[in-house]
Amino acid sequence: MMSLFLISNATAMTLLEAWNYGGWLMWVLLGMSVIGATFCLYFLATLREGAVVPRRLRRDLPAYLLQEDVTEARRLCEDSPSPLAAVMIATLDAVRNAPCASAELISKVAESEGARQSDMIQGQTQWLLEIATIAPMVGLLGTVIGMLSAFGAVASDVAAAKPTLLAEGVSQAIITTIFGLFVAIPAMMMYAFFRRRAAKIVATLESTCAEMVAVLSSKHAQD
Repeated sequence: MMSLFLISNATAMTLLEAWNYGGWLMWVLLGMSVIGATFCLYFLATLREGAVVPRRLRRDLPAYLLQEDVTEARRLCEDSPSPLAAVMIATLDAVRNAPCASAELISKVAESEGARQSDMIQGQTQWLLEIATIAPMVGLLGTVIGMLSAFGAVASDVAAAKPTLLAEGVSQAIITTIFGLFVAIPAMMMYAFFRRRAAKIVATLESTCAEMVAVLSSKHAQD
């Protein structure tokens, strides 16, 4: 057991050595990890219910809609830029430009803009999925390059070839795959987390928009 421990310590690879073995592809993986971390911080700030459906709009906008004060309602939306505000601005513009529009037409306008905002909210999380998909492929590329280099070294001098030389080359080649998985696994986990959060926020956005449009449509139909 003691001899195995000494051998494992002798063959242990430091992080700097692993980095040097990986070559230039390690910088690519590092860049992808930094980009992924940046996206995570951005999503933590933007994928919030308060950022998508501001409390101020939910509280104050229905009163303006009941009063049919389109100008003040639109100004309130402009002061609180958000996906909810974008949907309501498109709906209010439709009411202003077509005073005789039916409730069905108003609902379609809101649904169209709501679908666009929902796609934007959920679609941006795809960047993490792309990183999680590409990172292992970059690591695999490094493995293939490393193995090709190792076999090339053996082929260039068959007489001097040793099994340890081949094993060392293959182990070095696997480094990039390992680091690729280190980047991909957290990215995939964060993608699943933010995907679920985005779906929940989109559901809240849709229900809130439906309430606002129902108020607007009812007042518009009475006129």
